[in-house]
Amino acid sequence: MADRMVKLAAIQPGFLGMESIREDLGITVSYWKTLESITNWKKNVEHREAQRLGHQNWYSTFRVRIARVEREYGI
Repeated sequence: MADRMVKLAAIQPGFLGMESIREDLGITVSYWKTLESITNWKKNVEHREAQRLGHQNWYSTFRVRIARVEREYGI
């Protein structure tokens, strides 16, 4: 299911990229060009179904955080 969501997100207008880690706690961060792009992704039928199944089968709780990345750098 996760691979399908990455492929689906990648073809959505405004998609910039995604990072994911799965260990004790699963975290996925997706990057979008505009707030409108984020809203459209949230409305995507397949994405909504994946969220529903995730909540039903794996996660008792989850959190969505929408934030603007102003700068990123590293060594």
